[in-house]
Amino acid sequence: MAPKTVTRAQLSEAVYQEVGLSRNESADLLESVLSEISSALARGEAVKISSFGSFSVRKKGQRVGRNPKTGEEVPIFPRKVLVFRPSQLLKNRINDGVDEGDAAE
Repeated sequence: MAPKTVTRAQLSEAVYQEVGLSRNESADLLESVLSEISSALARGEAVKISSFGSFSVRKKGQRVGRNPKTGEEVPIFPRKVLVFRPSQLLKNRINDGVDEGDAAE
């Protein structure tokens, strides 16, 4: 069974169902939240969402890697990577298998 992916449209629909905003307002709200998260991360700020987790940007230095096919050494240049750390509550929820979608099935 292939893993399911949650899309922006599904998130927007969930906001519409739960909050009662119009579909357009729900989509705008979702885009606004995602845009704010993206902007904060681009500025190098950490984003913490209570009971969910935190996002941060980490700088990785230059290092030497290897081409696995040829064994040739190749420089890997410095870059920034996005790191997500789930909250303990989210970890527990995942490990305990508590999911409202599963309960309905």
